[in-house]
Amino acid sequence: MGEMISFSNPEGKTCAGYLAKSSGQRAVVILQEWWGLNDQIKGVADRYAAAGFTALAPDLYDGRVTAEEDEASHMMSGLDWVGATEQDVRGAAQYLKSNGNATVGVLGFCMGGALTIIACAKVPEVDAGVCYYGIPPAEAADPANIRVPLQGHFADRDDWCTPAAADALEAQLKGAGVTHDFYRYACQHGFFNEVRPRVYDAAAAALAFDRSVEFLGKHL
Repeated sequence: MGEMISFSNPEGKTCAGYLAKSSGQRAVVILQEWWGLNDQIKGVADRYAAAGFTALAPDLYDGRVTAEEDEASHMMSGLDWVGATEQDVRGAAQYLKSNGNATVGVLGFCMGGALTIIACAKVPEVDAGVCYYGIPPAEAADPANIRVPLQGHFADRDDWCTPAAADALEAQLKGAGVTHDFYRYACQHGFFNEVRPRVYDAAAAALAFDRSVEFLGKHL
């Protein structure tokens, strides 16, 4: 359904991304897990396009993709999270807004979920965010600075983005008066990823997708 495109970030660097178009005027930036911009993430973009949102998934790893956890961890550790958000993610949002989309959300998984929270705090073009089981380091972004509605999806059996961490984030958002909806699922980290059968939960993934579409439809 989609295609690879090029767009510019605020510094003028050319970035690549996977674009899946919809006919409406709402759009969403889709942010990858630590595996990279793989076929699974491209499929997520296609699903959001089919649901009525033009979707752009920026390639934050410059073409690198892996299925190995050690390599994925290495690539994620080497990413400048704030720089990637303020440049590549913001560039993607700017591209979407300059190409006929009145509102733009950002939605990400794992590493991309953490980047979503940073984007909601630091990227002025973002109008709403949906975070799947990812929380950034405190120094990367203060959740109290979020000024757009945020939806969160977290797993109760998650040893990376733990239930305690999700509870702490929600308490911060409540204290700052941020509009938010948080959901918990009796699943493991990565439950939305259908190509990882060890953690995938079809029922939870379907429910989370429907909730995300409804939330973005309301706020975009």
